[in-house]
Amino acid sequence: MSLQQEIIAKLGVKPEIDIDEEIRKRVNFLKDYITKAGAKGLLIAISGGIDSAVATGLCKKATDELTAETGTEYKTVGVFQPYGEQVDIEDSYATAKAFDLKYQIENNIQEAVDEIAIEVEYGLKHIGVHQHVSRGGKGNIKARTRMVMQYAIAFELGLIVVGTDHASEAITGFFTKYGDGAVDITPLSTLNKRQVRSLAAKLGVPQSVLDKAPTAGLWEGQTDENELGITYADNSDYLEGKQINPEAQEKLEKQYLKTEHKRQPIPGI
Repeated sequence: MSLQQEIIAKLGVKPEIDIDEEIRKRVNFLKDYITKAGAKGLLIAISGGIDSAVATGLCKKATDELTAETGTEYKTVGVFQPYGEQVDIEDSYATAKAFDLKYQIENNIQEAVDEIAIEVEYGLKHIGVHQHVSRGGKGNIKARTRMVMQYAIAFELGLIVVGTDHASEAITGFFTKYGDGAVDITPLSTLNKRQVRSLAAKLGVPQSVLDKAPTAGLWEGQTDENELGITYADNSDYLEGKQINPEAQEKLEKQYLKTEHKRQPIPGI
């Protein structure tokens, strides 16, 4: 078995999908998890990107169906988490509007992130390291602060925290893992980026969201493809078992091997 075949098998990506079947399977997955957990619904952070938009659509279908089936209200709560001023926050709200989200919360993470960064710098200074938190380090603080806030809200409302991670992020290690705050459930995990886009079109994700370059919003101007040097087209082709440019394949496989620890459970002894 080649490394490509091994990766595809581990991540569970299909070379082709039936869009309606995939939507139904994932909505049922969410409904079943809510019921077994005794939760009151789902929380989804809506970044303004395509992954969170698709997850929002699936979440809303799941909670609407549970509400209709049981006569008890199940909520999908959309959370918006800008750092200061988010220039594309209108896309987040457009997603919420597209899926008719009744419950929406916005919390600005800037003060919390900046305070954490300052405390980290004080801590470093005490051991003789005089430096500011790096750009990447502060980006990670943003991601983790967002997760802390999501779990705080979810705890108070009895909700499950939904992640937007999918196979095209897992293969590069560019996804939420324990150190980033984790999530409770990932309904997109066996899809590649191209397949996520195909669900988006079917679910009715706003065009402004479909047209955006993928980004984790770690810093101004950051995009996934520029940071990794790997296009999502090559990434998706690889995960569908297709041949891609050898240079792109080498880069993708090196990234996969380098980040293997991120896909493993927390180790112990």
